[in-house]
Amino acid sequence: MSSSTVITNIATLVTNDPSRHGDSPLGLVRDAAVVIEGDRIAWTGASSKAPATDKRVDAGGRAVLPGFVDSHSHLVFAGDRTEEFNARMSGRPYSAGGIRTTVAATRAATDAELEANLTRLLAEALRQGTTTFETKSGYGLTVGDEARALRLAARHTDEVTFLGAHIVAPEYAEDPAGYVALVTGEMLDACAPHARWIDVFCEQGAFDGDQARAILTAGKERGLHPRVHANQLSYGPGVQLAVELDAASADHCTHLTDADVDALAGGRTVATLLPGAEFSTRAQWPDARRLLDAGATVALSTDCNPGSSFTSSMPFCIALAVREMGMTPDEAVWSATAGGARALRRTDIGHLAVGARADLTLLDAPSHVHLAYRPGVPLVSGVWRAGVRVV
Repeated sequence: MSSSTVITNIATLVTNDPSRHGDSPLGLVRDAAVVIEGDRIAWTGASSKAPATDKRVDAGGRAVLPGFVDSHSHLVFAGDRTEEFNARMSGRPYSAGGIRTTVAATRAATDAELEANLTRLLAEALRQGTTTFETKSGYGLTVGDEARALRLAARHTDEVTFLGAHIVAPEYAEDPAGYVALVTGEMLDACAPHARWIDVFCEQGAFDGDQARAILTAGKERGLHPRVHANQLSYGPGVQLAVELDAASADHCTHLTDADVDALAGGRTVATLLPGAEFSTRAQWPDARRLLDAGATVALSTDCNPGSSFTSSMPFCIALAVREMGMTPDEAVWSATAGGARALRRTDIGHLAVGARADLTLLDAPSHVHLAYRPGVPLVSGVWRAGVRVV
């Protein structure tokens, strides 16, 4: 029989429970308690009405919210791109080409080295409140290297994405059609068993709309669901393609036409915004306000990768979204929790309604607003994942 734990004396509980919405999408409960039984949420409500349980934790007048859901990261890699970042911050622009540096380092690394780096970054993210993460391949670009990246990732998360179409592999620089044939053929065959999702970088310098459609369609035929790197560096077909193919998420969404915004507002595809990338490349910020006002669903994620967004901190991305992308603190917190769950088509995470997975983050602050109000401060003081306190 599973044990039960009550966390009491919570100043502000973020539930993201639609039945509790009131004046905020966060379903806030003041002076609250939450009961965990096994790996699930069993009860939420006023602290004074909390039922008896096996264990009791006093939150000390602090805030509790769902664990962050980071639905876009690139954590299976080797090497370091400090020099590239330093040069860029000193005046050189970002392009998709830097990925090749990481490809060379990743191919040269052992499985043990890649997994050690992956687990180090996961531990770093967990300490900052991230309890669910998606991660991609994309730094191998050979059949063997892509398959091993996914195999390593699948040891640590169910949300694994095949991104053989990150850029055209260096060996195929003069034969992009040949590389698309490899990605949709032998590479897909080797990678599909280890992945849930398929992704493509639909961008100038990477893959055009026709190539992206062929890759995503082939993935769908093998049971992988699409996600798309869309409209990051320029206007293009990525967002429209994502909505057309019912992709779970169109990621980046920096350069959008009115038609792109309308498409996102009218479909199930989530607009996942990645402010760490704009911060790290000094690029134009995505306009979250425009998407939200149109009725689109917005998620926030880190895009943690060695080239264009080397942060694992969801709190940092929340602060950036509020400061630079027109989001309210409530909207940013919802997008970093429930929004990320929507981008992964998950209903068991991102909220604290009864029956949800017991993934919780305890802040050393009385309100979730402090995530934006106190940027850069390590506010996460406790994390439960599937009912187990892990931080």
